[in-house]
Amino acid sequence: MSLLSSACLALAILAAALPTTVVRATDAPTVPDTLKQRIAACTACHGEHGEGTPESGFFPRLAGKPAGYLARQIRNFQDGLRKYAPMEYTVRGLTPEYMHEIAEYFAAQRVPYEHSPVPRISKAMLDRGKTLATEGDPARKLPACAACHGTQLTGVEPDIPGLVGLPYDYISAQLGSWRTHTRAMVAPDCMATIASRLSEADITAVSAWLATRQVSVDAHAQPVGSVTPPLACGVLGAKEVAR
Repeated sequence: MSLLSSACLALAILAAALPTTVVRATDAPTVPDTLKQRIAACTACHGEHGEGTPESGFFPRLAGKPAGYLARQIRNFQDGLRKYAPMEYTVRGLTPEYMHEIAEYFAAQRVPYEHSPVPRISKAMLDRGKTLATEGDPARKLPACAACHGTQLTGVEPDIPGLVGLPYDYISAQLGSWRTHTRAMVAPDCMATIASRLSEADITAVSAWLATRQVSVDAHAQPVGSVTPPLACGVLGAKEVAR
C-alpha cells in the first residue's frame, strides 16, 4: 500500500470514529415575530421605549415625538437627505408601512425625561440661548425656535419635533449638520436657512439652554395647526412620506 493510500485510510478510520451531529431545522432557536424583536436595532441605541441615551449625548429621544416626524426621518435616511451610516444601513430595506408602524410605536411611548451632560458656560450665554429659543433675533432674521416647535418647545403634530429633553451634543451636532449640508429636508429647507444664520456661539448657547429644560413626563406635542411657521418649510406630512 502506498504512503498516500495509507494516509487516506487513516483519515477515513478517524472520521468514522468521530461522533456525528445532525442539526435539524426544528432544533434551531425560534426568534419571536414581535414588534419588540423587530425594532431591536432601534432600541439598542435609542432605548427600549425610545427614551434615548443621554449619557452618550448623541442618541436622541424618540419617545413621544410626532409619528409623522419620526417616519419622515426614516425616509430621509433612505433618501440620503440625512447622513449617518449606521442609520442608513438599518433603514434601507424598510417599507413605508413598516416605517409608520415603528414611528407609531415610539410616538406612543411615555417615559421620564433625563438630562444629558452640558458644558460649563456662562449665565450670559445661557440667557442668549433662551432669547434665541423663545424670541429669536429679528435683526438677523432668526425666528424663535418656539415659532415652529411650539410655545413649550415640545413639538407640533404631525411633523414638527420637540427640542426640550434632547442631549446638548445631539442638538449642536444637528445644527452643525444643517450648516455643512450633511442633513437636509425636502426643499425649501427652512432649517438649513436658519442654521446658516447661526454663529458657533449661537449654536452652543441655544443647544445648552434647550438641554437644561425641565420636562414633565406628560409633555406632548401641540395640536396640528396651532403654529404658523414664519418661513416656508418643506415638511412632508405622514401620508406623503408613504408615497
